[in-house]
Amino acid sequence: MARGTGEPPADVRFERPPHPLAGPARLWRDVGPHYLANGLVGLIFAATGPVAVILAVGVGGGLSEQQLASWLFGVFFLNGLLTVAACWLYRQPLAFFWTIPGTVLVGPALGHLTFAEVVGAYLVTGLLMVLLGLSGWVRRAMAAIPMPIVMGMVAGVFLSFGTGLVRSVVADAGIAAPMVAAFLLLGAWTAAGRRVPPVLGALGVGTVAVALSGRFDPRGGTGWFAAPVLQAPQFSVQALVELVVPLAITVLVVQNGQGVAVLRSAGHAAPVNVVTVLCGVWSILVAGVGAVSTCLTGPTNALLTASGERHRHYVAGISCGLLAMLFGLFAPLFTRLMVAAPPAFVATLGGLAMLRVLQAAFVTAFGSRFTLGALVTFVVTVSDITVLNIGGAFWGLIAGVAVSGLLERGDRARPTA
Repeated sequence: MARGTGEPPADVRFERPPHPLAGPARLWRDVGPHYLANGLVGLIFAATGPVAVILAVGVGGGLSEQQLASWLFGVFFLNGLLTVAACWLYRQPLAFFWTIPGTVLVGPALGHLTFAEVVGAYLVTGLLMVLLGLSGWVRRAMAAIPMPIVMGMVAGVFLSFGTGLVRSVVADAGIAAPMVAAFLLLGAWTAAGRRVPPVLGALGVGTVAVALSGRFDPRGGTGWFAAPVLQAPQFSVQALVELVVPLAITVLVVQNGQGVAVLRSAGHAAPVNVVTVLCGVWSILVAGVGAVSTCLTGPTNALLTASGERHRHYVAGISCGLLAMLFGLFAPLFTRLMVAAPPAFVATLGGLAMLRVLQAAFVTAFGSRFTLGALVTFVVTVSDITVLNIGGAFWGLIAGVAVSGLLERGDRARPTA
């Protein structure tokens, strides 16, 4: 357990939200430009690259335009609603979106399974997560993994943001260089940085750079509003065996593991059991409109906690959730606008927002104890291997814990710095 985060004992089954609940006066007091900007950047991240994954998987699996629009409605509007409620109740940045590895996992399955069978697997996966959350097993398992090893995984996952930033500056300096310059200027000029957060400044400068470049090319399409399509499930043994356990692992271990680790590193005591139950319940709900399972997202929560005071981070989560609901309602329109910008715009914005988070991950992973286990976790995660349809982040954790258990047993006896 991380110290100083106020986490309940591991045997507490259901974490209660703090009291009293945040009223309108407190919400108004806690709102600030840093938190609204972080919420916007978090939404922009979710609405670009991850959406492209959904579109690629759906088109490759033969889904119709209506089914894809319904999928986007589910992962944005419904998960945005959950994000707003959870952030308000627990006064933490608890951003819920969808499992990206799970989406990739669904791609090959759509080649030999019907969409109705896949939706049936979504429903059973959600039920499994509800049962695991109610059992209290998930939080005890996460608490048993040393924080440096977990942060080694987070550093490996988020490293691509840093390398993507460097590649963007080299490949598309006309877009990326002004954004980096604005970020550095506002970061060094403290008085200006208080009024305009560096990431928000980079976003504004990048928008102008894209407009001046003449490379903003929104593609044609029909319709602005998402139209949810109810999907009737079909249960087959093949779909359940192929998808349920891997989907649950990608949500609970890979995605939620990253999200909880990011929040713990920022000083938040994420309600792991409650999060698990909510992911299960919402996975059942979004499956009704054909959307993949809900998870506590790692990258977006990292963006929400990138700056500002810890006790006000929840405002960034509420902002992100409200924007996600708006995006869900206008998913066809917003998706066309987002994919119309040059790739360097999104890569640079995400990389700049993640710099401090990536720094904190490295400091925690290699600062004191379990450094060899953290290094093994980092290397395996960065390798991006896929074994049994499960990505490198999961195998990095397994390898890091195993190596640390064999070679760093003395670190468990040392007190936490």
